Amino acid sequence: MRLTTRTNLALRVLMTCGINSGAKLRTADIAERCNASVHHLLQVVHTLQEHGFVDTLRGRGGGLRLARDSGEISIGEVFRIFESGTPFAECFSEEGNTCPLVSACRLRNYLTRALDAFYHELDMITLRDLVRGNCGLHELLDMAPQAPANCETAS
Repeated sequence: MRLTTRTNLALRVLMTCGINSGAKLRTADIAERCNASVHHLLQVVHTLQEHGFVDTLRGRGGGLRLARDSGEISIGEVFRIFESGTPFAECFSEEGNTCPLVSACRLRNYLTRALDAFYHELDMITLRDLVRGNCGLHELLDMAPQAPANCETAS
């Protein structure tokens, strides 16, 4: 399984906002920290805003910040939003499915169960779980570097 670039960018944006909790961040600064083009980042930010993950404020003094508490942002929800348009396998697609085995193949049922388990695991992870006490992430993404009070190593 390979994540789409949009899902990857969405998680980077959310982690950057989570590390800089409450701060209004410029998309250009986020793009630089996340090694992404501003154009692609803006598309992802638009989707994040549509789904209530981030607020955007235009103009001087504007920026981007989390619209919800980081503990209320399910990573599974983010994945579903950004991965929903990409079928996991050809047989998952209503359109464009040319597999001649689809009427007799049992693999799709097993893949469906595996995907359900995958999303179930992601549903139990919040943005807070990814950013709280993560000193390495703070070093990489904090726009106003300060050492967090409680650092933990990645697990």
